[in-house]
Amino acid sequence: MGKLGNYLAAASLAAAIMTIAGLGHAQARELVSVEGGYSAGTIVVRTSERRLYYMLGGGQAVRYPVAVGRPGKEWSGSTHVARKEVNPVWQPPEEVRRDKPTLPYLIPPGPSNPLGPRAMVLAHGQYAIHGTNKRESIGTRASYGCIRMFNEDVVELFDRVAVGTPVVVQR
Repeated sequence: MGKLGNYLAAASLAAAIMTIAGLGHAQARELVSVEGGYSAGTIVVRTSERRLYYMLGGGQAVRYPVAVGRPGKEWSGSTHVARKEVNPVWQPPEEVRRDKPTLPYLIPPGPSNPLGPRAMVLAHGQYAIHGTNKRESIGTRASYGCIRMFNEDVVELFDRVAVGTPVVVQR
C-alpha cells in the first residue's frame, strides 16, 4: 500500500474514531441553525451537549464546544455577563481550596492560570465563562461550575459580547 496509503488509512481510522467518540467536528466552533427564540447576542449553554451557543438572530448561532460542571457541580438558570477580564488573575474559591489545599491564594496570568486569556464573570461572581490551561478538558464535565472554552474561542467570544449580555444555562 505504500507510505501515503498507510497514512491515509490511519487518518481515516482516526477520523472515524473521533467521530464515534464525539470529537472531530464537534471540537471546533461552527455556524449552526437553532430554534428557541432567543434574542441575538444571547449566550445559551446546553450542559448536556457540552456546547455554548452565541445567538446571531435569524435562527443562526455560533456553536462552541465547552467543558461544564462535573457531577454535583452543575447548575442552570439565567444570568448575565457582569464583568469582562483580559488576562485574569485567578483566586481559587474556598470550595476549590478545600479540595486542593496546596493551591496558592492567587494565580497570576500565564500558563498555570486555569482561566486562560479571558474571563466573562457572570452575575453574583460565582461562575465565569473563561479559557483554560487544560485543552483536553473541553467537551467534558470537568469544572466546579464554570464554563471552559478553548482559548482561541474565548478570545473570539469575548470580543463579541458586552457587559450585560444575557446568559442562559440549560441542563
